[in-house]
Amino acid sequence: MNPVGSDGYEHHPLLDTHVRDIASRGEGVLVAVTHELHSHGTVRIAHIRPASGVEWTTAADNIQAAHP
Repeated sequence: MNPVGSDGYEHHPLLDTHVRDIASRGEGVLVAVTHELHSHGTVRIAHIRPASGVEWTTAADNIQAAHP
């Protein structure tokens, strides 16, 4: 796992790069990976912004670098 700041944001190596969400097949720029506490543990959430500007989230394990 990558380092997490006191603000709950993960220092992910793909931040600010073009990624693909393998669950939805959507593509966009990874703008953040946050850690959310739930009753069953911590969940890593990827925040992706496509060209349309309407962000979505997915499990951080669902992202990979997008190929041009």
